[in-house]
Amino acid sequence: MNYWLMKSEPDVWSLDQQIKSGSMGSMWDGVRNYQAANNLRKMKRGDLCFFYHSNIGKEIVGIVKVIKSAFTDPTDKTKRFVAVQVRFEKKLKNPVSLENIRKTKELKDLLLIKQSRLSVMPIDTKHWKIILNMSKIVK
Repeated sequence: MNYWLMKSEPDVWSLDQQIKSGSMGSMWDGVRNYQAANNLRKMKRGDLCFFYHSNIGKEIVGIVKVIKSAFTDPTDKTKRFVAVQVRFEKKLKNPVSLENIRKTKELKDLLLIKQSRLSVMPIDTKHWKIILNMSKIVK
């Protein structure tokens, strides 16, 4: 299993909307950055992703699971980009803010800090566990 971080602006698609999508989950589409799209292509069914609210909040708020690996993004007329299907898994008891991530020395190499504009990025197991510990997961 691999770990990822996916960013969404909460006024466009929030964790609450993801929760409401139920067991069928929702399509993670609209990614038009080549590096982020390549990360989507690498995702496998069963991988876990932090759900990050960008712009408003700037915090990790939950976890989603990849339930369908990369397929052609139907919102892309060029057919060059892909989407994945994700389902809500857990909500974090305490969202982990970008500010707190930046203050944590062990997370200094996290792509969220180094490539802050990237919308889909891998997270290694060590960083995943540190962030989970910071959040005190519930549900």
